[in-house]
Amino acid sequence: MTGFVARARRIPSWQLTLAGALLVLGFLVVAQAGAGPARVQYTTQERPPLVETATELQNQQDALKTQILDLRAQIEQLEATSTGNSALVTSLNDQLQQARIAAGLIDLQGPGVVVQLEDSTQQVPPGAAPGDYLVSSSDILAVVDELWLDGAEAIAVNGERITVTSALTDIGSSILLNGAYLQPPYQIVAIGPKDLYSRLTSSASFARFVKARVEAFGIRLGAGSLDKAVVPAYAGGVALTYAHPVAASPSPAVPTATAAP
Repeated sequence: MTGFVARARRIPSWQLTLAGALLVLGFLVVAQAGAGPARVQYTTQERPPLVETATELQNQQDALKTQILDLRAQIEQLEATSTGNSALVTSLNDQLQQARIAAGLIDLQGPGVVVQLEDSTQQVPPGAAPGDYLVSSSDILAVVDELWLDGAEAIAVNGERITVTSALTDIGSSILLNGAYLQPPYQIVAIGPKDLYSRLTSSASFARFVKARVEAFGIRLGAGSLDKAVVPAYAGGVALTYAHPVAASPSPAVPTATAAP
């Protein structure tokens, strides 16, 4: 025993380390070999559930492919019938656009005229009414009515569109239109036929207006033709309180003639 210990002390340390490493490696190899059958048995036991999961996923994928093909077929069918639908939508949009134009909800441009009215600069004579020397809502309304009669299709006063619900009201030194307070000078822009200016200036009623207001009280008036007049859209509210659309009703039956007895 003493001799064995003495021989062991004479062995270099690196040889002892290598021997230890080989011993551990041998132990691991034996342990791995011993665990082999159990590992194979575990894999065999888990294989059926994995196969079932893979099969289920494959079935789901096939169902999704079928659904995609069905949706593509529906899209192609809708595209095939979209020609008629597009024509209907286009027709409805055209009707809606015309309704908006008629209601004054669309900006418009075209040939037209501009008429400007300003208060008189003449000194008010003693005993005269100062309001006669100021532009009133009646003056603007007279010009607007004349433009309608001459063929105007759209009119605005100081950028406020004239619509079927518009009203001109005198409020002190200003004029109320569409809820907006307008101050002089008042520019009346109208779109109409190319000869709208000549129609306006040759009108007998417009001539009477000029004589009654411009010549008598010095109301300043200017007018000119425009190659491209711009009338902005109506910017006020469009909600009606008392008026409602008439419900559609079936056409009354036409009585049929019967032979006299």
